[in-house]
Amino acid sequence: MDWFWSFPHMNDNALRELRRAIDDGFRNFTRGYGDMIEGVFEPLRLFLIQSEWLLLNTPWPIVILAIATIAWFASRSWAIVVGSVLTLLVIGYFDMWDDTMRTVSMIFVCTVVAIALGIPIGILMARSNRLQSIVNPVLDVMQTMPSFVYLIPVVMLLGIGRVPGVIAVVIYAIPPMIRLTNLGIRLVDKDVLEAADAFGSSNWQKLKNVQMPLALPTIMAGINQTIMMALAMVVIASMIGVQGLGQPVLRAINNQYFTMGIFNGLAIVGIAIIFDRISQAYGRRLQKHLEIVHG
Repeated sequence: MDWFWSFPHMNDNALRELRRAIDDGFRNFTRGYGDMIEGVFEPLRLFLIQSEWLLLNTPWPIVILAIATIAWFASRSWAIVVGSVLTLLVIGYFDMWDDTMRTVSMIFVCTVVAIALGIPIGILMARSNRLQSIVNPVLDVMQTMPSFVYLIPVVMLLGIGRVPGVIAVVIYAIPPMIRLTNLGIRLVDKDVLEAADAFGSSNWQKLKNVQMPLALPTIMAGINQTIMMALAMVVIASMIGVQGLGQPVLRAINNQYFTMGIFNGLAIVGIAIIFDRISQAYGRRLQKHLEIVHG
C-alpha cells in the first residue's frame, strides 16, 4: 500500500535530464545571443548613467528645491513640501545623500521604462478581451514569483551590473501599471464614448481626448504602485551590483551592522513616503478636476 500514500512523481533520472536540458539550452542561448542582447539594452544603460550623473553632480540645495517644487505643483500642500524637504535634509545629515540619489535615479529610470511599456500594453488589453485573458495569467506569475528568481535569468543573460538590476526591477514592478491602465480605460463611462462616436471621433481621438484623460487618476494609482514596488526591490537588486541604499543594507545584513541597516532602511522608507504622498496627491487633484469638468 506504500504506492497509495506516496505522491506519483517523475523518475529521478528523467527529471535530472529535463533540468539539464533546460539549463544547457539557456546557457547556449546566452552564449550565442548575450552580446546582441547587451547591445539592445545599451541605450538603457546610458540613460541610467546620465540620470545618476545628473543627480550626483547637481548641488544638493538645487535637488531639494526641484523636489520641493515638484511636490508643490503636484499636491498644492505645504505639509507635503515641508515633509519632503525635511526628509531629504535628514538623509543628507546622516551621510546617505549619494546613495539616495543613486536609488532615486534607479527608481526614476525603472518608472519611466515601466510607464513606456505598461501603458501601451494596458491600452491593448482594454481593447481586446482575448489579449486580456492571455496577459492576466502572465501578470499573476510576475506578481507572485519570488523576486529573487528574476535575478537568475537576467544575470545569466547580462551579467552583474546596473542594466540587469533595472530589468529585474521593471519585471517586478510593471504589473500594477499594466493592470490599472487596463482597468482605467475599461471604466470610462460608455455614454461618454457614445457621445464621442456621435461627434465622429476616430479610435485614436477617443483614446487621446476621452479615454486617457478620464483614466488618468487610475493610471496615476498604477504609477504610484509601480514606484512602491520598485523601491521594495532595491535591496534585492543590490545583490547583483545595483548601487544605492540597498547595498549598505545588504552589507549590514552580512556583517550584522544594526545601525547601518536601520538608517539606510529608514532612508528607503523616507523616499517611498515622499514619492507616495506626491503621486497620491496628484492623483486626487486629477480626480477632483475631472469631477468638476464632467460634473
